Amino acid sequence: MLASADHVLAGRVFPTSDPAGVHWTMSAHQSQVSAVPAESPDDIIQGYCVDCHNDVTKPAGLSFESFEVSATVENAAMAERMVRKLRAGMMPPPGTPPPDIASLTGLITALETRLDAAAAAHPNPGFRTFPRLNRVEYSRSIRELLDLEVDAGQWLPLDSMSANFDNIADEQMLSATLLEAFLNAASDISRMAVGDLQATSLDRTYANTSYASQHPWDYVEGAPYGTRGGLVVPHVFPADGEYVFEVNLTGGNNSRFEDIDVSVNGERVALIKYETQRAESADGRGGVPMLTDPIMVKAGQHSVAAAFVRRTDGPYEDLIRPHDWSFAGGGSGGAGVTTLPHVRDMVIRGPLSVTGLSDSPSRRKVFVCRPTGPADEQPCARTIVARLGATAYRRPLSESEVDSIMQFYDVGRVAGGFEGGVRTVLEAVLASPHFIFRLERQPERTKPGETYRVGDLELASRLSFFLWGIPPDESLMAAAVKGELSTPDGIERVAKQMLADPRSEALGERFAAQWLRLQDISKVHPDPNFFPNFDDGLADAMRSETVEFFNDLVRRGASALDLYRADYSFLNERLARHYGIPGVAGSHFRRVAYPDDTRKGLLGQGSVLVQTSMANRTSPVLRGKWVMEVLMGTPPPPPPPNVPPLENTAESKDDKALTTRERMEMHRSNPQCRSCHLFMDPIGLALDNFDVTARWRLRENGSDLDTRGDFYDGTPVSNPAELSAVLLKRPVPLVRTLTQNLMAFALGRRIEYYDQPAVRAITRSAEPLGYPVSALVLGVIRSDAFRLSVAEAVPSSGSSGRQP
Repeated sequence: MLASADHVLAGRVFPTSDPAGVHWTMSAHQSQVSAVPAESPDDIIQGYCVDCHNDVTKPAGLSFESFEVSATVENAAMAERMVRKLRAGMMPPPGTPPPDIASLTGLITALETRLDAAAAAHPNPGFRTFPRLNRVEYSRSIRELLDLEVDAGQWLPLDSMSANFDNIADEQMLSATLLEAFLNAASDISRMAVGDLQATSLDRTYANTSYASQHPWDYVEGAPYGTRGGLVVPHVFPADGEYVFEVNLTGGNNSRFEDIDVSVNGERVALIKYETQRAESADGRGGVPMLTDPIMVKAGQHSVAAAFVRRTDGPYEDLIRPHDWSFAGGGSGGAGVTTLPHVRDMVIRGPLSVTGLSDSPSRRKVFVCRPTGPADEQPCARTIVARLGATAYRRPLSESEVDSIMQFYDVGRVAGGFEGGVRTVLEAVLASPHFIFRLERQPERTKPGETYRVGDLELASRLSFFLWGIPPDESLMAAAVKGELSTPDGIERVAKQMLADPRSEALGERFAAQWLRLQDISKVHPDPNFFPNFDDGLADAMRSETVEFFNDLVRRGASALDLYRADYSFLNERLARHYGIPGVAGSHFRRVAYPDDTRKGLLGQGSVLVQTSMANRTSPVLRGKWVMEVLMGTPPPPPPPNVPPLENTAESKDDKALTTRERMEMHRSNPQCRSCHLFMDPIGLALDNFDVTARWRLRENGSDLDTRGDFYDGTPVSNPAELSAVLLKRPVPLVRTLTQNLMAFALGRRIEYYDQPAVRAITRSAEPLGYPVSALVLGVIRSDAFRLSVAEAVPSSGSSGRQP
């Protein structure tokens, strides 16, 4: 039955609510029909779908000529694709008269009911091959194991992305090159953790990005207060000894006297005087190295900073304030005539001499005991092996496993004594498949295709990497050993405790950042000729805004729909000033209410708007595509071949610069393009008041912006508030898309058609609560797909034995 608040626009009725939550668009004459379906589900398919999806045309590879609703389960993959499009209101396509709302609701209900009933009768939790640690997981695991901050990118190649994420198991192929990289990492990191009395002098160069601003007011976190610019890096000193620090500068000549502060852990170890004589290259960007005298530094990882001593403080007063990006003065990026010197890179050289090995956090992590004599060495080594192995392998070690690993200790002890033996053990553990891969044991005598419960220790790892982005800690391992994860209620109870822990912020840093593709913001460098105030500091603030925003929703148990309708965000002073929001001071992020409705949820956040822009113009097509693909879960098909890009369209007409909209209308006049652009363009145009850097604007190229358009259901949209409202008319697809991505990230595999009944069950159970993000997370954890698995093959008789 239609709600009385339905409104008519352009000859169509748009219901404000309906019992099934489908929100179908209807023609005016259909507004008077009852909720009784006028046509059967099969009639709907044959009468409205087969005209396009037939055996001849077969768009998207689908033909419904022989499809019958009674055979939905036998054609489950096809039926799930139908459900997705119908729920989003994208079929029938724009311009095609739709059937009545009751009939459409009946069709979707018939499909979902049959699919869900079949899934309940024959659950299929799916199978995932064992994943390996990706770059981020490897770095975080080393930090938990050894208290060392390492960049796994020093050794490991880029991770393959699939289904939005970098942890999809079947994308993580192990090649000979990758195996060698893991072995090299194990060798290097074991020496970094234990130290190396035989270390030889090496140069390690840390480069600064030119997109980092180094103005007089730009402070780098971790540097001593009272400094400007520079860089801060964690560096591992292999032994106590003397080291030399070399700082290379670049930039303009707008300074004759600069002091460079070199500090270790915040304490100054050297002050370098900037010399006015500098070797310069033809473009004025050359530099001259400046060296410290040899400086004694103790072994271990320390924070090293090289920054300029700030000579002035307080507000910056000038008739013409410099741009926020200090390198924008050169027009297209680079030093201008008023640019101050910048730290280009820092080289740490050494040790020039070795005097010993001091205690360090990483050594304390490794050496949990110390032998007082030769007789104590073996027992102490076994204690170390048992602790290191249990933490690295994410489960307790058996005595036979400890015996096996002790063989590496015996080999290393011959040449390096007790510490040499322990270092060799650590290298072996880090190179072990039990560390590199998250192996899950399959119960013996399990038949192929049979469903089994994932063990508690393996569930502990699944939970920890999902919610915390790190291996399980001792308390979580203890809960697993006690069997507290064996039941849905038990695992949910533990998961709630984990969500209350600050470490659950990894959901924003890992899950939300990848789902929303925040890494893509670094691929866009707005042209400084037009956007000179955009630099890495602002880009980082935009990323932090979105991560903080998502984590706040999880923390408060807020609705997932706030992602699309929130009238607030998390800002610091720099980002608030960029958005034109007054009254925000300081570098820390805090919740800030928007002063108006120009920004709504994610649709007003810079991380989304910048990544969907070009360097010198906005892209309504990219923005529309992003919304359809990421938020709605209905990506448009790829463009047809041989279609020229928008850049090939004329930029002006009759000596007048064209707006992006005008160029788009010329571009989409091609009939091949029009069908998809009818979906994407109105979405993107509704966001076109935001420029490349996410600032609000009213004009482009001297002309007033025209952001008006019709959403594919006929609803007029012209701004972010209207776009948010039209998206929220269909909340179910939005919440299901979020849940599907949560499940893919949690499982480390792509979500298949047979997983969709579980996605629907999770969202249905969260609906009475208002779709809290935390409820969706807990629903994923309680699901069969998370707790169960399907046996791939019969384990061999010796499969239960473990090797290091």
